[in-house]
Amino acid sequence: MTSGNDIYSLQTNSAFYNKITKNELKNILLNIKESSKKIDFSDVLLKFQLKTKNKTNNLSKIVLISDFQYTYINKFTNVTCPFSAIKLESSTKSNISIDSVFISNTNTDNFAINIVIKNQGDAKKNIPIAIYNGSKLISKLSSSFAKDTQKTIQLKIRNQKEFKGKIKINFSDTFAFDNVFYFTLKNDKKINVLSIGKEANFLSKIYNKKEFNFTQSSIKNTNYNNFSKQQLIILNEVKNISDIMLNKIFEFSKNGGNLVIIPNEKANINSYNSLLKFLNVGKIEPKKIDTLKITNINFSHPLFLNVFSKKVTNFQYPIVNSYFPNAAENASTIVSFENNTSFISQINNTKSTVYWISSSLNRKNSNFVNSPLIVPIFYNFGKLSYQQKQLFYRIDTENKIDINTALDNDKVLGISNSKKSFIPLQQKFQNKVSIITKNQPITAGIYSVLKDSDTIAQLAYNYSKEESLVRFLDLNDLKKANKKITISNSISKTFKEINKKNEVHWLWKWFLSLAIVSLLLEILILKFYKP
Repeated sequence: MTSGNDIYSLQTNSAFYNKITKNELKNILLNIKESSKKIDFSDVLLKFQLKTKNKTNNLSKIVLISDFQYTYINKFTNVTCPFSAIKLESSTKSNISIDSVFISNTNTDNFAINIVIKNQGDAKKNIPIAIYNGSKLISKLSSSFAKDTQKTIQLKIRNQKEFKGKIKINFSDTFAFDNVFYFTLKNDKKINVLSIGKEANFLSKIYNKKEFNFTQSSIKNTNYNNFSKQQLIILNEVKNISDIMLNKIFEFSKNGGNLVIIPNEKANINSYNSLLKFLNVGKIEPKKIDTLKITNINFSHPLFLNVFSKKVTNFQYPIVNSYFPNAAENASTIVSFENNTSFISQINNTKSTVYWISSSLNRKNSNFVNSPLIVPIFYNFGKLSYQQKQLFYRIDTENKIDINTALDNDKVLGISNSKKSFIPLQQKFQNKVSIITKNQPITAGIYSVLKDSDTIAQLAYNYSKEESLVRFLDLNDLKKANKKITISNSISKTFKEINKKNEVHWLWKWFLSLAIVSLLLEILILKFYKP
């Protein structure tokens, strides 16, 4: 099929091999392992195009072998370099997969595991589904699925301190990797929120006891030693920020704690600006007395993720009677007034986030606490201050995870299972470590987070659900976008045609060389031979 005289380059999803022989190519192909890594088609083509661009040998050919899943639509245009496309097709066009898992109906005795299963293709009857905690079988059932449908199956599980879940579908279809799904469940710690200053009933209602450890404290009774245990501190209408409070707040922020600042109507601006300067989050201007409506919502802000099913434009606009503008250059607006100045803004510094609310929220100055916005905004102030461990994460996706632990300067956290271990990107704070995973791991399963040799958390990883789709590109449509593309469904046929063209090309070169040699001989004969 391939020629023994040619030199090859090979790009797989996980590696690139340059200038290899036929035998080397064969050995590499025989030893390729499955990989969850994805590589963009356009990047592959560009790499090969650059490698052949400056070569005088124009026999180089690009051959792209793929199933051309539909996720690669719009990756090819009329300026894409020429290549031969070989489409590999499965004999079956039906697939059942575990799409996701979520928990509901949690109480002191049990919780419900909701398994979302997607069926593509023909209807399927009595499909066995099993759920394990580690290696122990917890429950088993069977279910039927109509053609091209998605179905949620609910199982009640007795509450346990820790659950290392594995769900398995016993069925042979197009893809086997998506018939197993992993998740972990643990009674994670609550988020610690401290409010300093004026007591506010709306805060105690939002920061419920189920999810938060919420404390309200007057300035006089504030215990600064507890700052290191908090994930979020709210300065609620403090008139004057003392030097000791300034230093403790700065230390808290420097160690990764998030801060919400609600100014007092009679705020000491100099003391506020001293704090803001230390935090590097701008400077407030003198109070402006002006009745303004709060009209604009930044729906794309992370605070409003999954809060609204559609943009809200007809709610009753809350108002303020006075406010303190903040001139921070690096601020992003969350909610703004009708004159487009910021009402609530987010300012990120090196290790933490500061949320500035430009107006006091007491009922004499504003009715914002009666607005439907108050709950999601303050609730997510708390939730986003600590990234709780999720039930599962996706491989080849950037995941940020907070691990509740303290580390010495010379220590790092590791992630491991029985087959693989690695050290993730991580950032240390006073009472947590934020880890980021993307390129690792590459295999689905449950992994342990290790501090020295101790397991302090369990993380579950699953493959991208887009890889389970059984929709594929039509190569005829691909050819319409680029006339230079040749299409085939046979690897051997494609390489035979390439070799045949190469042989014709080399024969042409030999004939040309022979003609040049003959011409030179004739010139020499005419020059030196005199009859």
